[in-house]
Amino acid sequence: MANSPSGDSATDRIVRILETFTSDRTVQTVAQIGRRAALPSSTVYRQVDALVAAGLLERDDEQRVRLGMRLWELALRGSDALRLRQAALPSMERVQAEIRQHTQLAVLEHDEALFLERLSHPAAGANITRVAGRLPVHASSSGLVLLAYGPPELQERVLAAPLARVAPETITDAAALRRTLAEVRTRGYVVAPGSIEAVSTGVAVPVRGAAGDVIAALSVVLPRTVPTDAAIAALLRAAAEIRTRLAHAR
Repeated sequence: MANSPSGDSATDRIVRILETFTSDRTVQTVAQIGRRAALPSSTVYRQVDALVAAGLLERDDEQRVRLGMRLWELALRGSDALRLRQAALPSMERVQAEIRQHTQLAVLEHDEALFLERLSHPAAGANITRVAGRLPVHASSSGLVLLAYGPPELQERVLAAPLARVAPETITDAAALRRTLAEVRTRGYVVAPGSIEAVSTGVAVPVRGAAGDVIAALSVVLPRTVPTDAAIAALLRAAAEIRTRLAHAR
């Protein structure tokens, strides 16, 4: 791909345009995209036109721009995330029916917990997680599981960086985080009260693939006053079921 005078490639510019869309910002004008992507007006108009022609972006009647269905279609073709989600859903539904709270599936993506699925009960408590949303690995229960079983270089990178305080009880001390990760590996689960929201407790377990490596985290978000034993047991059973389902699907 040809580079611009600033040195970024056409691929870089396309990624910057697509990354301006978020779960809260689904529709934008081209001018807004240009400002958020820090691209010249002529460049962003040309790139948006090309992406619309390819079906990766769409325009509405007011000429505002949104992500296109073709982008979704291409992302799902042969996706490991889709296969994992399909294998996990039956077990997630059972957990959600039993615990009657939020049940979530997350994977590690660029040093964050990326959520592939979330099932919720109408009476469930507070939860900020969204499908395709991200949370810090040092703060969320799913992230703590993914970090605990992640490669050593990931752990050292996270431990060496400033640990942002998301909620009053988020772990922000590297030594405390290292101890927590060791406890996760010993116990096979994590209970994280008040780490993301003061009124909630995150409970998460590792999900292993057919070969035994940890590929995801399965979690529930409980009101702070709810005991966690039943959720831990339900999640561990579900994780074992998902591993078996993945092995049979090979």
